[in-house]
Amino acid sequence: MPTIKILPHPEYAPQGTEIQANVGDSICEALLDKGIEIEHACEMSCACTTCHCIVRKGYDSMEAPVEAEEDLLDRAWGLEPQSRLSCQAIVGQEDLTIEIPRYSINHAKENH
Repeated sequence: MPTIKILPHPEYAPQGTEIQANVGDSICEALLDKGIEIEHACEMSCACTTCHCIVRKGYDSMEAPVEAEEDLLDRAWGLEPQSRLSCQAIVGQEDLTIEIPRYSINHAKENH
């Protein structure tokens, strides 16, 4: 089982944390399964950017983003070359290190 290391985030993981993930799950699914309530306003349908994350380690182990994801990422706050929508980034065999940006484009959080 690959490990996802989440870098410190004031709301989701103040001290940072590591979780075990299933190969084939999205990063978003893995986080939610472990109680890390990352925003996902579109219910993981690749229709918003609230689940934006930056893959600091292991980016190349995942399949490349499809055009729809790339188009949405252009609107994400804090976009970087290793940015992904966590609902679309599928966990492979390698461990990942991710950073969840401090802000998203959401003005009000959804209660999931």
